[in-house]
Parts: sequence; C-alpha cells; structure tokens
Amino acid sequence: MKAAVISAPGTVEVSTVKDPTPGPREVVVSVAACGLCGTDLHILQGEFAPTLPVVPGHEFAGTVVATGSAVTELAEGDRVAVDPSLYCHECHYCRRGRNNLCERWAAIGVTTSGGAAEFAVAPVANCVKLPEHIRTEDAALIEPLSCAVRGYDILRSAQLGTRVLIYGSGTMGLMMLELAKRTGAAGVDVVDINPQRLATARTLGCSAAAGSADELDRPRGWDVVIDATGNAHAIQDALGRVGKGGTYLQFGVADYAARATIDPYRIYNQEITITGSMAVLHSYERAAELFAAGALDPEVFISDRLPLDRYAEALGRFRAGEGRKILVRP
Repeated sequence: MKAAVISAPGTVEVSTVKDPTPGPREVVVSVAACGLCGTDLHILQGEFAPTLPVVPGHEFAGTVVATGSAVTELAEGDRVAVDPSLYCHECHYCRRGRNNLCERWAAIGVTTSGGAAEFAVAPVANCVKLPEHIRTEDAALIEPLSCAVRGYDILRSAQLGTRVLIYGSGTMGLMMLELAKRTGAAGVDVVDINPQRLATARTLGCSAAAGSADELDRPRGWDVVIDATGNAHAIQDALGRVGKGGTYLQFGVADYAARATIDPYRIYNQEITITGSMAVLHSYERAAELFAAGALDPEVFISDRLPLDRYAEALGRFRAGEGRKILVRP
C-alpha cells in the first residue's frame, strides 16, 4: 500500500509499505481521509515519536475492510472514526483514570503507523461507528474535536457568563470558539495575525476578532484565556491577559524549547489558575456525538482536500499557516 513515511527529522515521502494485518481485537480501515495537525509537524522535527520511521496521521476515518478473529462489534463495510489513543491501562496514571498521562503513552500515527496511508490498523475499542448522515472523510474532524472537548473538561470550573479570549483561529482555535459558545460564554474574542483565519472566526460568530489583544477593550482582562497556537510570543502575551480570578489554558502544542515567564506574585495575589490540556481523555465518543449533532460545519472547517501523493506539500501548506483543516485522501 501507499503511505506517507517520516523516515528521519525533516524527511517525509510517500512510498510503498507492507499492508497491515489485524490482530485478534483489531480492524483494518480503508482510510477515507486523514487530517494534518501540529503534532505532525513536531514528529517531522523529530519530537514526540520515540522512533522513526513512522507513518503519521492520528486524525482519520474510513471503512472497515478486515477484522480480527475476536472482533464481533464491527463488520466489513462499517464506516468508523478512530480514536488514536493507546494506553497501557496498568500504570499509576491509568489506574487513577488519567490515561492521557499514561507512563507508556502511545498513539496511532504518532508512535505506531497511522492514517496517512491507504490502510490503517486500529483496536476495535478505538473505533466509533458513524451514523448514515455523516460523510466518512469529514469524520476526520472528530479527533481534533475530542481534544477540544478535553480542553473544556479542564475548564469545567468556568462559570456561565464568562468572557473568553482565544489566541489562534486555526482549526483548534475555531473549535474552541464553537465549544465556548456552547458552554455559556458571555463573549468569545479571538486574536490571530492571519486575516483570512480571523475572517472565519467572524463567520462563526466570535464577539470580536483582532490582530492583537491591544485592539480589544478589556481593561480588566478575560475570565478565560486559551492559547491555541503553541507560539511562545503568543503564549507570553496571553498569560498577561488573564483577569483577576481567571484561568489560562495551554491548549496549543508548543515546541519543546519554548519558554514563557510568569509573575508568581500576580498568580498568588489575583488567584490566577494556569493549566494545560493533553490530547484526549474520555472525550472521543462525546466529540462524535457533537459532530453528528452538527456542532461543526465541515465545509467551514475543512479548507483543503489533497491526494496522499501530495502529503509533503500539504505539510508545507499547514506549516505556512495556509487554510484551516487540511485533509489528505488516499
């Protein structure tokens, strides 16, 4: 089969690899589409994945074409979206219900072969069957939505009527915007340096959109500030925008070397909470339900649908900040 392969830091190409075969409790999925994500850029840089080469792609959906000997829940022809999370269920954190912090954390498309290929293998437990009205390739959006749902789980203490500021209006920032609107925010402002992405945020109904938080009239700051960029400069600015008693959520994936400075006295004196959200935790099925209910419009969120042969180009466009969600289709 054809697959995109990251063979060394900075090197990716589409080549022929061995077809996957399912284990007893696994299925093989014919991939309809696979989304690109900031994590893929980190893997390309040599971060996250413990070993290379690896077939990336942790946001994907497709049709079951083969099942393992002990699979009864799914059959060939079923359309599914795949939760990429692979937990050991045995370590200290898994036993405490914090599986996303698993000491042996792994993920399809990060530590094992993923969906940037014609076929991918996944545990049957990780597959969510799609309702008839969902287009299979659009369901690649469920995985990033499940990360956003996890982010709002972290923010569950936020009260109704809060004012929210989101840094970044790429796919993840826009998803956080959509969820903020559904969780009782009084207003959601968005900051981005990309005018096209800001235009999309306005289309989705943000309260205000600007190239800098200085352009927004919030002298007391915001109740909730979310970084969805992973950019060190944006993070530093965002930390200073949290109002008294507010919460800062580090949602964007920063480079390992990124650093930001905090003011410990201000955190103490103003009772500011600084927290983070790591991947998916008990949120994939809920994201699938939200997606099926129309929480996201695929035509707004998906800007590009490119063939798998153009995977390297797709990564380059993503790195340059072009478009919104970019899908590759085998």
